[in-house]
Amino acid sequence: MEDAVAIALRQWREVLPDADLDTIAVIGRLNRCAALLQHATDAPLGRAGVNRAEFDLLCALLRVGGELTPGRLARETFASGAAVTKRIKRLEELGLVARRIDDRDRRVAHLSLTEPGRDFILRLMPEQLEYETALLSGLPAERERELADLLADLLLTLEGRLGGMIG
Repeated sequence: MEDAVAIALRQWREVLPDADLDTIAVIGRLNRCAALLQHATDAPLGRAGVNRAEFDLLCALLRVGGELTPGRLARETFASGAAVTKRIKRLEELGLVARRIDDRDRRVAHLSLTEPGRDFILRLMPEQLEYETALLSGLPAERERELADLLADLLLTLEGRLGGMIG
């Protein structure tokens, strides 16, 4: 049985028989997996009333702890400052995040989880982890660890070349 990328590779080999298409095998599959996983992993989050990007902000606030500036949140979640601002506004409206203006510099905001925000993410995280574990359950544990190691190597290579920039 062929995956969608294998089919595309076969087609490309007919069109460009002399081209080195090995990168399509990797990047094409990574992109396809990312798209499928993004769609699938948003299901529990959608039921909880947040999207993946908002969930990532809440997770960053919980795991890093304390108050974070929007810039720090942007770095933690690989998002642009404008995207973080938009997401924080919605999370504030939901009562999950609080904003405190800096006493010395009124242009600087400090963001933190509210108590309901902390309770929300602590309730949602186990459900999300269980769901994501189920998505990968077709891979034997050893292969999952091997894949994680390979992806870590790739990520370090890309971060070294691209500086970790996204957004």
